[in-house]
Amino acid sequence: MIKSPCVISIKQTDAAILNMLWDDGHLSPFTLRHLRDDCPCAECKGETVLLHTFHPSPQTEKPGRYVLKSIVPVGNYAIQITWGDGHETGLYAWDYLREICPCDECFQRRN
Repeated sequence: MIKSPCVISIKQTDAAILNMLWDDGHLSPFTLRHLRDDCPCAECKGETVLLHTFHPSPQTEKPGRYVLKSIVPVGNYAIQITWGDGHETGLYAWDYLREICPCDECFQRRN
């Protein structure tokens, strides 16, 4: 089995950027806006359960939407972020974070 990369450190470099360092040496410079707008929870992305599709809630500009309150590890596979608007249901799995990595190398690979 091939082991997926995992995040080994997260550092907020300024008010708007989180740098995530991976165990394979890769660096992902996420903006808070990118992470919040790409929240993977069912409320933000929608989901299908038993052939019924629930559509995502409209994204509104609530105060604190892009303010980072806390980051908590979830097992050895994800983080949970609490945002300034109270939203906290998204679990950002390592695979998902790597998939949406905004660095030039990953961006070029996706496009």
